Amino acid sequence: MLERNFVKTIENSFRENWAQPCFTNFDSDSHTYRDIAESMLIFHEVFKKCGIKKGEKLAVCGKNSVNWAKCYFAAVTYGAVIVPILPDFSGDDITNIINHSESKIFFADESIWSSIDIHNLPNLEVGGKLEDFHIFMTKGTISDSVIAESRVVIAERYKDGFEPANLEFEDISNSELAGILYTSGTTGFSKGVMLSHNALMANVDYAQNSIELAKGNSVVSFLPLAHCFGCAFDLLFPFATGCHITFLPRITPQLILKAMPEVRPHLVLSVPLLIEKIYFKQLKPILNKGYAKIPGIRQILERIIASKLNKTFGGRFIEIVIGAAAFNPEVEAFLSRIGFRFTVGYGMTECGPLISYMPWSVYKSGSAGKIIYHLEAKLHDVDPATGQGELCVRGENVMLGYYKNESATKDAIDQEGWLHTGDMVTLDENEVVTIKGRCKNMLLGPAGQNIYPEEIEARLNNFDIVSDSLVIDRDGKLTVLIYPEADYAESISLTEEGIAEEIAKTVKTVNLQLPPYSKIINTEIRGEAFEKTPTSKIKRFLYK
Repeated sequence: MLERNFVKTIENSFRENWAQPCFTNFDSDSHTYRDIAESMLIFHEVFKKCGIKKGEKLAVCGKNSVNWAKCYFAAVTYGAVIVPILPDFSGDDITNIINHSESKIFFADESIWSSIDIHNLPNLEVGGKLEDFHIFMTKGTISDSVIAESRVVIAERYKDGFEPANLEFEDISNSELAGILYTSGTTGFSKGVMLSHNALMANVDYAQNSIELAKGNSVVSFLPLAHCFGCAFDLLFPFATGCHITFLPRITPQLILKAMPEVRPHLVLSVPLLIEKIYFKQLKPILNKGYAKIPGIRQILERIIASKLNKTFGGRFIEIVIGAAAFNPEVEAFLSRIGFRFTVGYGMTECGPLISYMPWSVYKSGSAGKIIYHLEAKLHDVDPATGQGELCVRGENVMLGYYKNESATKDAIDQEGWLHTGDMVTLDENEVVTIKGRCKNMLLGPAGQNIYPEEIEARLNNFDIVSDSLVIDRDGKLTVLIYPEADYAESISLTEEGIAEEIAKTVKTVNLQLPPYSKIINTEIRGEAFEKTPTSKIKRFLYK
């Protein structure tokens, strides 16, 4: 158990940054740390009036916003358990999560409520809209004006002034449950990951000692806050450090690239897809022009690109941390060559999320960083020929287990406390991780050879005609599903027949690069995009 207490760390940040900007909705007014602290006390009064006890659940679902963050911090500083729900889930999925978690209070965007039948939420006692905290559903003796009444109570209590010394949250041990995170991931089975205050503190503590973010710095939050990657490093870490966090309501390239030069963030977290789109749609066409191959010209172009790319992300970022999915090797190699400040981290929800990371200045190309100091690691079932094995970790930020699912917990965490990640990796002498693929995705060749679909997909995805690919075993034959890149096909006037011919050439070229046992036998062209998780991973289970 860590000595640093998570709730006291939040409390100290409120006090130390009282008058500083804390949260801002993009293109809207800013809220100071004092403003947010006052909101915490109002919420705590609401919880008391609603009879919410320590350990009971509060669910929140909606786009990134100041009000989303208020719900999160209000719950964990009260001792309630936060249940963040991804807004991409269907109404049925959201209903199931609220019921399974036994949430008593639920705040959601109005559009989310429209997809839910409140009659199917028997345990829910309070329902409110996240946009304005309007309470429209209550049970028992709870008043729908409970928030307005609580505001009056707090205003009266601090009528002589609300100062840092007035703020003091109740002691909550790091051993207590802080949140339950439900994620479909890529397995098709949604489980509630139970994260303790200690797990959250471990992530914040490591980040504060490893990333050079400072008090007063700016951060843009566009990764979904209901996902642990965005929550830990776009919200908890910068908040504990005293930063100014600007929330973007949508994760679109247009909005992100509009916000970057205005906010000029000191730290950027991204999924690979955003960076890869910039490279393939804007940079690679320039690099493929004839004049770019003239000696000396390419170096000049790359220096110009490096400068423009730096400005695109605001110009003053310490680094861009890329995670949550595999990074395209071609894009990574290019960014490394031009000296772009990026690094690749690795984690999973069950660790809240961080497992490995290295600062950009020492990042080892092709890796996923070094095991963080709050964890110990080992490999399970190592292949003597390759040195690859399943990564297992244990330590401060490993989950408590899956909520109300003892069998799944036992499958994931063995009797010695090792969490089996399901990822096939190599570990060097410095505990630097190189990911080879998922154990569950790993396919077997005709003589029992290990085939890692991600490695084949990475090769295919380097071709202009391929937007996305998925390699599966269908009836004992290695089959690739390909969704073509429509913009590229249109740019060279390809017909459907032409697209099929181009893809066939691509598969043939990739097969020449592969050992015989992992060559693609069948190809299927898809007419629509693959369904993906909020972190842009293909939901593999849907296509097996």
